[in-house]
Amino acid sequence: QVQLVESGGGLVQPGGSLRLSCAASGFTLGSWTMSWHRQAPGKEREWVATISGANENYADSVKGRFTISREYAKNTVYLQMNSLKPEDTAVYYCKAAPRFGLRDYWGQGTQVTVSS
Repeated sequence: QVQLVESGGGLVQPGGSLRLSCAASGFTLGSWTMSWHRQAPGKEREWVATISGANENYADSVKGRFTISREYAKNTVYLQMNSLKPEDTAVYYCKAAPRFGLRDYWGQGTQVTVSS
């Protein structure tokens, strides 16, 4: 079965850094499109970053601060978050979109809180 498990969230001060992990099982990352999304209380879920093949794309709000990457040997996707702002506070979700798949898969989410 396909499963995505996020980890690495927590409380960090503004300007700090966190690295989120998305451990995938039931499939191999190669050829899948992997994304990070986030949702703050009372707000719509928004797209943050995507890695598809060799291509990476980022929302304007995180461009230059966040980096999405894959570690194929561990079948894990990461989101390195630097220069964090209070506006980054949200639950962060990992999404997997299989090539030629019928549906997308989502993880349970991990809480990121940026506060002094």
